[in-house]
Amino acid sequence: MTDDFIAVIDGSTSKTERRYSLFHSNGEHAMRLVSKYIKGMPKATTCHEFCVGVSAYILKQYKKSQLPRLALYPEERLTASAIVFSRLNREVWMVGDCQCLIGGQYYDNPKPYEQELAELRADYIASSNLPQETFLTDDTARQHIIPRMLEAMKEQNKTYAVIDGFPIPEEKVRIITLDFHPWEIVLASDGYPCLCPTLEESEQKLQWQKDNDPLNIGQFKATKAFMKGNNSFDDRAYIRFKV
Repeated sequence: MTDDFIAVIDGSTSKTERRYSLFHSNGEHAMRLVSKYIKGMPKATTCHEFCVGVSAYILKQYKKSQLPRLALYPEERLTASAIVFSRLNREVWMVGDCQCLIGGQYYDNPKPYEQELAELRADYIASSNLPQETFLTDDTARQHIIPRMLEAMKEQNKTYAVIDGFPIPEEKVRIITLDFHPWEIVLASDGYPCLCPTLEESEQKLQWQKDNDPLNIGQFKATKAFMKGNNSFDDRAYIRFKV
């Protein structure tokens, strides 16, 4: 949060061995970089200027010698999604996989391949001879879809938008413009299977999912499970405010 912007930033889970920080995962490192960039943005920054500027900022983190390989292997890039509220522009910008409520109306911007992969993972578990509890300690179903996930990621910043240092296709960025009436807004990462008007309700829905379908293979399907010992299947962030 700054005086002019409120953002939820979700770093992408690393799927390769390449690392850019000694102290943080690639996803967390990407999130911190995007956060630092937003904190320094002029208040009149437009969505276009944000997309161009944050991409250039991430690009500087790579060595020039790495760029040809990163162009071919997007899964090795520093990658994050972000949803940003601009006070001056009265807009919400959705870059990548994120979600929000604006005046109670739900908006999202999912990756085009995510649901298909979640279905494949669910089918793998359903056809397995192993007890389903096994997948809560060793999710071989997720490992099964990783190759297809890496293949789908070749469309990163082509058929869908993320922040990864490469040019963002701005037609894939969802922009929601607000009028000057009062609005209550919730911004969140995709770690909530059901986004509600309050954090308490959202957490209750998450707990219901954990209690009833910890593998995320029923009505709500995901590419990850509630692994044993974890209180969620993904990292999550939630903020509610009025403008």
